[in-house]
Amino acid sequence: MGKVTGITGRGADIVDMKLEVAVLPVADVDRAKAFYQGLGWRLDADIPVDEQHRVVQFTPPDSPASIQFGKGTTTMTPGSVQDLMLIVEDIEAARDELISHGADVSEVWHGAGLNNIERRVPGPDPERRSYRSWATFADPDGNSWLLQEITERLPGRVWPMDVAALAELLHETADHHGSFEAVAPPHDWWDWYAAYLDARERGSTPEAASAAAGRYMAEVEHVVV
Repeated sequence: MGKVTGITGRGADIVDMKLEVAVLPVADVDRAKAFYQGLGWRLDADIPVDEQHRVVQFTPPDSPASIQFGKGTTTMTPGSVQDLMLIVEDIEAARDELISHGADVSEVWHGAGLNNIERRVPGPDPERRSYRSWATFADPDGNSWLLQEITERLPGRVWPMDVAALAELLHETADHHGSFEAVAPPHDWWDWYAAYLDARERGSTPEAASAAAGRYMAEVEHVVV
């Protein structure tokens, strides 16, 4: 049974449902793989099931959702998936990064011209407001992506934290910090906590998160054990 978490304002608990994968239709699997690998996206799997079936999965940097393509994965026409959104904090930096990896990215624009090119205004939003600045690129098959700059989400667009799960994670963090604190020079505990929690939220094991927190303290806070 799935984990049930309390979501305030909904009148009842709901079961977590996390969007995991979007399927892309491609004509040449190896060409698509080379493109997304070239962007620096994480290759999660390349599974040749049989002569008619193959599954390739990539995940964009720090994304909770992934993409899949391959042979026998979909009946959609190659290139028919349009306007998948990639959320970035700095659209100009993200555009430069993608271009450096070989993507043909449009100029940044703002305004109401998401699907109406004539209404697009060149350049990022002058006030750099969230949700207002865009750019686009496509993979070799024509499946298209939109970059959208978001630095602050509107109220109600972030799911509330599961307090019980957070409390459990904080307890775990305190336990693991104890062994670091026992041998470390005086330091601000919240720096170690932040690095450990960040690593755990990204999927690291407790041991790997402890190591990551230790590296952070040594490299950034200059606290060396």
